Amino acid sequence: MSTDPAQLANDRYEIADTLHRYAFGLDHGDADSLGSVFAEDCVFDFTPAGKKLGLDFSKLTGRQAIVDALIPLLGPLDTSHTASNLQIEISGETATLYGYVMSQHFMPRQGSRRGAENALLMNRYDCELVRDGEKWRFKRITIDNAWAQGDPEILNTLATHRVLARKSVPPK
Repeated sequence: MSTDPAQLANDRYEIADTLHRYAFGLDHGDADSLGSVFAEDCVFDFTPAGKKLGLDFSKLTGRQAIVDALIPLLGPLDTSHTASNLQIEISGETATLYGYVMSQHFMPRQGSRRGAENALLMNRYDCELVRDGEKWRFKRITIDNAWAQGDPEILNTLATHRVLARKSVPPK
């Protein structure tokens, strides 16, 4: 473990940047940015938050499985994620990150409409990261909900709509 203050500061910056790239990828539907934050064998666990919010979301394992699930679910929404209160502990090539991420979700093209239905979520993130060269990547993300306003069912509505739309397309 490095005791060099400059290296520790750089590692903390890179770890925070990992969470910011994650938020950017979700908010912009950017699969490359989102995928860049996960280790190949990352575990993404939204089930603690999902249970509190009444959302059925299975634990995901593997970078591609996570990106393939999150981009179609959140990418089309008018959404924003903001991270705060980050607590970072570094131990050699691994680190833990605890923090809050506030996310605001509107149905597509409804975010700027006054009075639009939305879901405002404050979630607690408990993460393990691994160093991969100069970058840090998530090895595990566990998300629990601290509080919610609005209608978190927006997330299910979009997922259900997309499934029904795919089923209504005639086979080629």
